[in-house]
Parts: sequence; C-alpha cells; structure tokens
Amino acid sequence: MAHAPVPFLDLQRINDRHRAAYQAALSRVLDSGRVLLGEETAAFEREFAAWCGASHCVGVGNGFDALRLVLRAWGIGTGDEVIVPSHTFIATWLAVSEVGAVPVPVEPAPDCCNIDPARVEASITPRTRAIVAVHLYGRPAPMRELSEIARRHGLKLLEDAAQAHGAQLGGRPCGSLGDAAAFSFYPGKNLGALGDGGAVTTNDPALADRVRRIGNYGSSVKYHHEIAGVNSRLDELQAAFLRERLRVLDADNAHRRRVAQAYRSGLAGLPGLTLPASDDADRLSAWHLFVVRHGERDALAELLTARGVATLVHYPLPIHRQGAYADTPLARQSLPLAEAWAREALSLPIGPTLTDDDVAWVVSSVRSACDRLATT
Repeated sequence: MAHAPVPFLDLQRINDRHRAAYQAALSRVLDSGRVLLGEETAAFEREFAAWCGASHCVGVGNGFDALRLVLRAWGIGTGDEVIVPSHTFIATWLAVSEVGAVPVPVEPAPDCCNIDPARVEASITPRTRAIVAVHLYGRPAPMRELSEIARRHGLKLLEDAAQAHGAQLGGRPCGSLGDAAAFSFYPGKNLGALGDGGAVTTNDPALADRVRRIGNYGSSVKYHHEIAGVNSRLDELQAAFLRERLRVLDADNAHRRRVAQAYRSGLAGLPGLTLPASDDADRLSAWHLFVVRHGERDALAELLTARGVATLVHYPLPIHRQGAYADTPLARQSLPLAEAWAREALSLPIGPTLTDDDVAWVVSSVRSACDRLATT
C-alpha cells in the first residue's frame, strides 16, 4: 500500500494557513510607517509575556542573541563558568563562549534528554555563575530541582526555551520558571516567524531594561549610549507575523500533543525502539520534536525514507566533538551519554498540519522498519 510522502515539517503548508492574516499584518506595518521599535513589537512583547506568565518580554534578533544578551546583562564573562547540558544545540554553548565564559557540560539524566540535576550539583565550582536549563525537544527541564540548586549556591538560572513554546511544569509555562528565559522564533519552531527572531522573558524589570539597552546599541535614548551594546532587535514585520501565530499556538500545540500520543500508542513495545517520555499531570511537553532512539538509527532512517517518511537527526555530532571546540579542553572530555544520543536519536515528523492518515502511515512505517531490523 502506497502513501503520499510525509515531510518532516511542511512550513509552506503551515504558513499558507495564515496567508490572509500575514497580509493584514504586512498592511498594518506598512500603514504605520515604522519598521523598528514600533507598536507591533511592543504589542507582541506584552502578549507573549502574558502568554508565558512573565512580567516582561524583550524582543531580540534571534534565539542565540536572547541567550547571550541575558548572560551579558548578568555581567557573566571572562573567568566565569556556566553549566550547560552536554546534549543540546550548539547555540547554548556558543552563547556562553561568546561572552567569554566557559561552558561546563553536564550529562542528561539516564532516562531523559534533559540535564541531570544530581550531576549539576557535582559540577559547581567557585567560578560557577549560572545554570542554563534547556527544555530540549519541548520537554520541560527539571526546574524545581535546578531552582533549589541555584538558590543554595547563589547562581542565576536561565531557561533555554527555544523549543518550548507552550510547555508547562506544574501548570506554569516555560518562560516563567527561571530568572530569565531565552526564546527563538526561527521559522521551524512551534511559534515561528517568517525570518529570524527571538525574545527574553523575565520577572526582573532591571534585567529586562538592561537586555533591551544592550540590544539597542547600549541606548535607551536615541544617540545616547550608556553602555557598549550591540544591534539585536525584533523588527516590526516579524513581530506582526508572530502576533498572528500566537493566536493559534495553543491549538497547534494541542495538535502536536495528539500526534505524540498517537505515536506513543502505535509504537509501544517495538523491538530496539526507545520512545520519549509521556506527558503527565505535572509535566506537559510542547512536542517541538518527537525523538526516538534506536541502536541502528541510520538503518531505521533509510528504511523510513524508502517509505516516504522524512526524518531528521538532532544532533548527529556532540558539541564537544565539534571543530568549534577542537582547540579547547572541552574536546577531551568524556561525555558518553551525549555521544549515545548523537548515535541513536531520530526525529519523526510532527507538526500542526500532519493528518491522521500521515500519522498512521508513519506508525505503520516505523513498525515495519523496526520489525525488519529485528530479524536481520
């Protein structure tokens, strides 16, 4: 039985749903005569802060800038250490390196993709200034335990929420669980723009003000630059588009959760396949990605490709093995759990436009592939 190809994420189809709203947003921006630092950005900041349960939101150029601007605003720099997950996208580490600090990688918990709090505590030194908790794949990190560790040691706690738009822990949204949070609006995110964009959320008004000034050339009044800043601002057009996407994000996330539940039900018990942890009453994932693990990951991906099911690998080369850190002591670290994730992780299609037939075909294809691999 044949089926139409199932793309990993159909951005054209996703954006086509919002064509009329995007055109109206474009008209608003054109009619306003403002392309930067106008009402669309201010409105989005208010709306997104409220949606995240935070007091303040500052729009910035991208998710990487959101991370590094917070670290800069906290005064973290040369000689400081920042604890980061060993398994994450490289932007988490690069933001720490960018401000002159040293990333200290900590392995994930054995049964989860997220950082292990017990290993965090063991990695703290007198130079540690902050912990970056990544809500990887959309699953909330263990924020209660990390918050308690940060409190005991006088550390800042930064959420890397680039994949967690709409995730919740104990009924509270990610973006309101640490001292600050960094979001990305890269087009493939749950809340994606039509270009790049990012934001910082926080309940600290002084931090929000400093992040805003650093991202605006160090200025709060035009042509007066109190500090040495950079140029990182969310533009009016992307803010207008994001406002439209934010209106439907809860519904889109609910669809992702239905897809994830269908995968978990349909793929349970397959030989060699490890499924991601399920949601529960306390922890609600945004399901940005649905990542399975298999000891023959590449063979599994090839079999799925042959059935028209697109997959991706997040992330095939551990950060400590990347050329970016080849000349640092990090390259010599032993991080076996991160390396295992890099060997075994495979992301299945998930998104707000997958149909029931698409999901059924993915389930059928994965079942067939796993059975085949188990007999060879």
